[in-house]
Amino acid sequence: MENPELYIEALIFASEQSIRVEEIIYCLQASFERDFDAAEINQFLANIKSKYDDEQLAIELVNISNGYQFLTKKNYHAVISLLQLQRSKKKLSQAALETLAIIAYKQPVTKPDVEQIRGVNCDYSVQKLLEKGLIAIVGKAEAIGKPILYGTSSIFMDYFGINSIQELPHIKELTDNSTSIGEQQE
Repeated sequence: MENPELYIEALIFASEQSIRVEEIIYCLQASFERDFDAAEINQFLANIKSKYDDEQLAIELVNISNGYQFLTKKNYHAVISLLQLQRSKKKLSQAALETLAIIAYKQPVTKPDVEQIRGVNCDYSVQKLLEKGLIAIVGKAEAIGKPILYGTSSIFMDYFGINSIQELPHIKELTDNSTSIGEQQE
């Protein structure tokens, strides 16, 4: 018989989020066509955890959110931060930034509304922003044809370090009067 522990390790590695014991049991029972109980799975998990406690390995098995996930050990967080910083420098195009700004300030907003404000088609920009997870579909408008409504996502909030849309700078704060001609009257 094959080793279920290796299958559990593969499941944890392949899962994007922490995987619960119940999910592991379901997958193993379907694969092995036999019953597994939580105690047996917990023993396998303990074995895997002790295997990754080895100082020669950079990852560890962690119990989070009522499930299990492989994470990098704390010793390596600094180097990983450098990688994430380098990857985050991949900038958005000017068109994507303009589209994102319109969605952020006008949300929920439809693509035709964004296009009306920008004056050009924004299919590509919206698609790229969706792929990057910076915007999300938040519903459908009550207008004819029920166009999709877009809004910013939690990734947008994390990326810009804000907790709510109310924390976005006001438009007045963003305008630069240093290039105006003449004196401004009050």
